[in-house]
Amino acid sequence: MSIFETLISVIAAIAVFLYALEGFSRELQKVGGETLQDWLCKVTANRWAGFGVGALATAILQSSTAVSTLTTTLVNASVISFRASLGMLLGASVGKTSTVWLVSLQLTAIGPFFIALGALVSLLPKRFGFFGRSLFYFGMIFAALDLISRAVMPLRELPAVMELMAQASSPLVGVLAGAFITLVVQSSTVTTGLAILLVQQGMLPPQAAIAIAFGANAGTTSTALLASMGMSTIAKKTARYNFFFKTTGVIVFFPLIVPLSNFLNQHIDDTGQVVAAAHLIFNLTMSLIFMLMLNPIVNFAEKKPLPAVTP
Repeated sequence: MSIFETLISVIAAIAVFLYALEGFSRELQKVGGETLQDWLCKVTANRWAGFGVGALATAILQSSTAVSTLTTTLVNASVISFRASLGMLLGASVGKTSTVWLVSLQLTAIGPFFIALGALVSLLPKRFGFFGRSLFYFGMIFAALDLISRAVMPLRELPAVMELMAQASSPLVGVLAGAFITLVVQSSTVTTGLAILLVQQGMLPPQAAIAIAFGANAGTTSTALLASMGMSTIAKKTARYNFFFKTTGVIVFFPLIVPLSNFLNQHIDDTGQVVAAAHLIFNLTMSLIFMLMLNPIVNFAEKKPLPAVTP
């Protein structure tokens, strides 16, 4: 297979993955219906409850981008408060780590099972059809990851590709690459999942994949920033503080990328799980710190707005 055919296969597999993520999120939102907004309004009154809702919703929808955009929209519609929205966004950062763990545990083989199950359930009456389609798209997510894993294998034989991958060993290059790729594909799950697959195939060192995953966290805020354009001032503020949380986290953890990678490599045998653990530590630590500081942050935000951010 030529390098052109290999790249086309990788791009096609990533496109299928993005389509599956979008479809899965859309179908689950249909299942929730209009009652979702009323429920969110009641549950998110407490910041820790909002945090839990954000984490759970992201783990279920398999997309922090979707949850961030939905949160911004709900703030714009005055369904939830600014304080509640920040709790949900911080929870979403933790919830998205579930997908990364599924990838690191090499559970992509479950894809065909859920595709078949979803197709069968879809044949049932309309009330159950929504669940069938959700299962179908869920299976497609992991089937696409398996396709990506198979498609990138021939790239290991190309010296030019391996030299390019070696450049990502620099933490700065890795962070910038992660942010840029996420800006392009609009999904940190794709970026981090791909980085883990490359690590497990020996094409990337764990240190580089961790840097890419951290950069992806900052890059994923672009969708909410774009969605907030044309919305109310409070919705824009929500999107900007989401950007602030993620970029601050990257800045704080940037000097720790190499020592964290070395520490985890000493205690975890699987390189993919090393990246997943670092991703969890990053998101959980920063989210809990900001949650504990949420009251002063909200008080400050209500008095002095953040400067505008152009995605």
